[in-house]
Amino acid sequence: MSKIVYGVSGEGSGHSSRSREMITHLEDLGHDVKVVSYDRGYNNLKDDFDVFETEGLHITSSDNRVSIVKTFTENLQRLPRGHKKLQALRKEIFKTFQPDCVITDFEPMTAYLANHYDLPLITIDNQHRLRYMSYPCPAHLQNDRRMTVNIIRAMVPRPDISLVTTFYLGEPRNDRTFFFPPILRKEVLSLKPKEGSHVLVYLTSGFETFLKKLKSFKRETFLVYGHDRNDEEANCLYKPFSREGFLKDLASCKAVMATAGFTLMTESFYLRKPYLALPMLGQFEQEINGYLLARLDYGINLRRVKKEAIGHFLYRLPDFEENLAGYLAGDNSQIKAKLEELLKNDCALAKEYHRNRSRLMP
Repeated sequence: MSKIVYGVSGEGSGHSSRSREMITHLEDLGHDVKVVSYDRGYNNLKDDFDVFETEGLHITSSDNRVSIVKTFTENLQRLPRGHKKLQALRKEIFKTFQPDCVITDFEPMTAYLANHYDLPLITIDNQHRLRYMSYPCPAHLQNDRRMTVNIIRAMVPRPDISLVTTFYLGEPRNDRTFFFPPILRKEVLSLKPKEGSHVLVYLTSGFETFLKKLKSFKRETFLVYGHDRNDEEANCLYKPFSREGFLKDLASCKAVMATAGFTLMTESFYLRKPYLALPMLGQFEQEINGYLLARLDYGINLRRVKKEAIGHFLYRLPDFEENLAGYLAGDNSQIKAKLEELLKNDCALAKEYHRNRSRLMP
């Protein structure tokens, strides 16, 4: 069996949720795995795995829009700590542990050190579809698209193999990229969906205008998560955080209204729930998620809050449900099988990809 370093982005909870499934599978196969993460990723994984805490980059938002100034200044303040963590990571993990292979879910330090130590580098994430997959992109997002591709290239330079999760299937741009259905938590895979009478809303602060619009739809019941409240206001029932309660309400809702984050969107698609997306403006991945959602006709992409658009979404729920019936969901088996193939016989195939990739680079 192999020694593997697995880097996990700590931004949000989607990366750690996806990585938990893959790391557990690797350990079940007998591989020795050292996990590297920060913030939410570190907190979500530290009790169950051997996790080294590093420093990471963050996106800061205000009023559902990315704040470039705050993002830059807050990450700049982290640079001194980041340098110390990088040196500790080199010594404690890469020099002492001496891994055979590095896997990263959009965590940059492990990716850079994989290149530094000439190790095979595998990416497992949904971000690399934006770099290595052909997909339609509207004109108003083209500049953001180019910027995002450059950011991905800077965050994870020179991956040897990319295992990409996606709900929209385009053509790969190279022969080192493989597409798979989104990785789902076992808690989601075990859910038995049914259609209830409520609409599930998951939004944090900054969406007061949208929530006010919902009160116009008096015949509807909206279960609202993300506001740390436990009360009722008109037809909106605010619920406190509960992972079990949220999944139960997700499985039994008739539709979902939330930001355009990849994880909740794809969990909703798996359960065949129509989705009204409110993408974070200035965050290209969320913007393109919402755009592709609308192209697939699984719901609508609401870039500007309009009462008429919300009503149109609720009216068309039967159409969206019919389209979602054809959604090709997976059970994680395909991507696990591919990873096993790459890592068997002391990472033989991963090392072959690495040698071939190295020959192409100057």
